[in-house]
Amino acid sequence: MELFFLCSIALVFFLSLPFLYLFYRHNSTRGYKLPPGSMGWPVVGESLEFFSTGWKGYPEKFIFDRLKKYKPSQVFKTSIFGEQVAILCGATGNKFLYSNENKLVQAWWPKSVDKIFPAATQHSSIEEARTMRKLIPLFLKPESLQRYIPIMDTIATRHMESGWEGKDKVEVFPLAKRYTFWVACRLFLSIEDPVHVAKFADPFNEIAAGIISIPIDLPGTPFHKGIKSSKIVRKELRAIIKQRKLDFADGKASPTQDILSHMLLTSTEDGKFMNEMDIANKILGLLIGGHDTASASCTFIVKFLAELPHIYEGVYKEQMEIANSKKPGELLNWEDIQKMKYSWNVACEVMRLAPPLQGGFREAISDFMYNGFQIPKGWKLYWSANTTHLNPECFPEPQKFDPSRFDGSGPAPYTFVPFGGGPRMCPGKEYARLEILVFMYHIVKRFKWEKVLPNEKVIVNPMPIPEHGLPVRLFPHPQTAVA
Repeated sequence: MELFFLCSIALVFFLSLPFLYLFYRHNSTRGYKLPPGSMGWPVVGESLEFFSTGWKGYPEKFIFDRLKKYKPSQVFKTSIFGEQVAILCGATGNKFLYSNENKLVQAWWPKSVDKIFPAATQHSSIEEARTMRKLIPLFLKPESLQRYIPIMDTIATRHMESGWEGKDKVEVFPLAKRYTFWVACRLFLSIEDPVHVAKFADPFNEIAAGIISIPIDLPGTPFHKGIKSSKIVRKELRAIIKQRKLDFADGKASPTQDILSHMLLTSTEDGKFMNEMDIANKILGLLIGGHDTASASCTFIVKFLAELPHIYEGVYKEQMEIANSKKPGELLNWEDIQKMKYSWNVACEVMRLAPPLQGGFREAISDFMYNGFQIPKGWKLYWSANTTHLNPECFPEPQKFDPSRFDGSGPAPYTFVPFGGGPRMCPGKEYARLEILVFMYHIVKRFKWEKVLPNEKVIVNPMPIPEHGLPVRLFPHPQTAVA
């Protein structure tokens, strides 16, 4: 698998040399005092090594090797996919990038993203993201989040009944994706019928795979499948939008029932309402972003709880105290979630060791100095969660699983960054917290489990994923076998 993957990348680069060469602008930085580092091979740069370390299960190796080589510098240059990149490391690097959002740097995604998310307004994906960051907080207000908890609880119950109960063995990652996608469909679109949700699931998986694939639009490639699937989903979304408008006219829809209603009734800064394609694109992005990272975190929570029985017992004790306080049929509420302090500490420690977001790119919007080095306008910048998450100066004994790190005020600022930080802190952080805790409540009160493959490899592409989906053997608790 690894050899095939690396050979495929090498072949794509060879075939793409004429196009990638346009982006290889090494000569344009002559005279600059650049950070230390190597641009690697012409055109290809160090892309193969950067991505192959993730497939080998050690995504931090690429960066840590260079940090050691260029010590004491906490910044180095490289070339990834034809782009000149400065990688800023540690809490200082995180703080600099987060604090200078839209001042010295701005968000950056490959142009290929716009092919999967073609904005009807012809705005770039960056402009679309800025619009979404203004809309999402209105929908994720504290009072709205509290209202979602019983809905998540109901979906989690149905999910456990259909996918887990009565099974001797399951694969966790596909099931976690099904759960988080179901929650997203219900809260964003008011779709809760599992058949309708399943109809969406396969195309969305192909879209997600296309976003992180090599952008070669040829039949059979993940990128081509992603573009094709995005067209199918947008068509379905537009049909849902048209029906919602009819429901509004007939008084069958509520303005506050989900984010789709919110978008239909909210005007933009120029006083206009978004058209159907704009809304479809935004919902498409939300559905992908609203379940992929959370499903990875849920999966690794199951993994670590299987490996660490004493941690499992702590979570089980806390969750059963809540379960035993509930009346038959009573759903979870905001007060219950606030009691899950140890469980959330465990989830945070999982995200420290297996961050669903490994890092992120920015683009320099002007020349600037950093740590005595010049960063030219147009260069891409990258921050990596692992340069703090696995740094003994930030987290003593970084490989040790220790939920107490998050007691009290928790880690130092800019060291724990699974949701990013600054103005671009993930706006769905609290939504993800609720979704993850509801999942933990339902799984531990029903089961203990053990890994079927004790030494299953973890790959990063770009999120950490157990290579075989994390198969586990389930052992229902006798008193909650029928929950």
